[in-house]
Amino acid sequence: MLENMTLLEGLAIVVDISLVAFVIYKLIMVIRGTRAVQLVKGITVILAVWFLSGFFGLNTLQWIMQQAVTYGLLAIIIIFQPELRRALEQLGRGKFFQSASIADEEEVRQSIDHIIKASQYMAKRRIGALMSLERGTGMTDYIETGVAMNAKLTSELLTNIFIPNAPLHDGAVIIKNNVIMAAGCYLPLSENPFISKELGTRHRAALGVSEVTDAVTIAVSEETGAVSVTKNGELHRSLDEEALRKILEKELLTREGNGSSSLWQWGGRKNG
Repeated sequence: MLENMTLLEGLAIVVDISLVAFVIYKLIMVIRGTRAVQLVKGITVILAVWFLSGFFGLNTLQWIMQQAVTYGLLAIIIIFQPELRRALEQLGRGKFFQSASIADEEEVRQSIDHIIKASQYMAKRRIGALMSLERGTGMTDYIETGVAMNAKLTSELLTNIFIPNAPLHDGAVIIKNNVIMAAGCYLPLSENPFISKELGTRHRAALGVSEVTDAVTIAVSEETGAVSVTKNGELHRSLDEEALRKILEKELLTREGNGSSSLWQWGGRKNG
């Protein structure tokens, strides 16, 4: 078969496979980090069980899995409706084939400076604030609950957003790639029963989003002016400027000795 294949046919096959691989990659980028990722993992498990049940002759289990797959297409369309809509919107705007930008070290350090400056300013004046920094796990679902801004990150803008009685002071600001994506966003509240009763809704939201994403979230208490940071389901309370900077630099900049050239891993999770 390969001997009879012309150069043009071979090139067509290569282009065909490359285009399919690229489209699959872009689709993965669309749903990456959203709640749809967990659903994809579940579907993968179902397909794996279906295959293994057929391989080992488990007829009853295979029949159940076959029914799940048969009606799964409709379920996928319903479940992934937000992601499918987002992909079509990006395709219509011509953004589907654009690659994501990565911030360099200088931009990251400037953003950290702006966040710390705004946090300290609001802490001294006891202005409540909630700022969530997107990393590997996409936060599009939460961004869409707020008011789109797509504005350059500055300490002055952050402070103005959270001024009491301002239109957007309620809710969270979500930051991605040194850009304030949206303000007034709703974050999921933590359902952890062991959370201190001293913590209000703002801190519960900060903890909640850290339990379902790898975002780093800064919360400024309106009652005490204390600055807290949540990450990976952990709460670090009453941080001074030095401690806040240390956490942000550790989480947002490349850790020493990891050998990575990426400086701000919005697209990759860091543990710590």
